[in-house]
Amino acid sequence: MKFALLVEGYTERKAIPQFLKRWLDQRLNKPVGIQAVRFDGWHNLVKDAAQKTKMLLEAPRSDVIAVIALLDLYGPTFYPSDKQSVVDRYSWAKQNLEQKVNNPKFRQFFAVHETEAWLLSDSEVFPAEIQTSVRSIKKPETVNFNKPPAKVLEDLYMQKYKRHYGKVTDGSNLFAKLDPSVAVKKCPYLEALLNELLELAQDAGQ
Repeated sequence: MKFALLVEGYTERKAIPQFLKRWLDQRLNKPVGIQAVRFDGWHNLVKDAAQKTKMLLEAPRSDVIAVIALLDLYGPTFYPSDKQSVVDRYSWAKQNLEQKVNNPKFRQFFAVHETEAWLLSDSEVFPAEIQTSVRSIKKPETVNFNKPPAKVLEDLYMQKYKRHYGKVTDGSNLFAKLDPSVAVKKCPYLEALLNELLELAQDAGQ
């Protein structure tokens, strides 16, 4: 059986399924699959999530445990003007999008503030020249809307290597090295996501 993971970009499609699966499989009796479904940006994911969820769950011989949508909290512009904090934006957006899809097997999650925050949880996955700078970030999910995690990495790579941080190439390579058990210790929103996936998989007999 598997999860269908709705994502907004190439980095998430390439790197995130295996990253999540490594954590889950260590805690399940049977390994679980994670099928990434990429959308062209958050706008299209939000627009088409209900239709895609219905298609995935109602396909002949579907073995999808649940459809999981993952967006960066930083980036979308659909938040009401009075929702400014992480807690308020996360809570409002999760409830709003799950109501729109209106399927008990759909879950909406957000990376706070981007999936790169998870990378910032472990300085050891980075080249030696930037490990000290990454190590100084004690709570990666507080790297915020003003200067989100990918921008932090962009600045570090430009300072040390005079080149841009590549979200797809660099990001995928870093995620392949990252131990999700390390990341969850510093990223409570990630931990909540994984714990809910674990519960769903166990309820499905995995």
